[in-house]
Amino acid sequence: MIPGFEAIVEERIRKAQQKGQMDDLPGEGRPLPDEEIDPNDEFRLAHKILKNAGFLPPEVEIRKKIYSTEQLLEAVAPDSPEQARLLKKLNFLMNRLSMARKSASPPALPSRYRNSILNRMS
Repeated sequence: MIPGFEAIVEERIRKAQQKGQMDDLPGEGRPLPDEEIDPNDEFRLAHKILKNAGFLPPEVEIRKKIYSTEQLLEAVAPDSPEQARLLKKLNFLMNRLSMARKSASPPALPSRYRNSILNRMS
């Protein structure tokens, strides 16, 4: 953090508390909400930094687009050209999500190597 920035932030918070601007805030007295990111995730800190900067992992962005496309699809008339266009878009997004999931998972070892490793470990 920028040197001295924390002191400025703390001072502004203190002044707001003295003026009563921190009273009756939503969620007052309750714990902070859990993070959406798995706490066991080795990239937790990186995800949190990206989230705070307004960036999302590709899978989450695709899921948001899928959700909004599904909402639009519910609002259009059946058998319309718009419905056909949205169905194509939804199919495309579902394929992208599938590809993103496959690329995110580590490649599987061929069974002969996997069995050899398991035998040595046991």
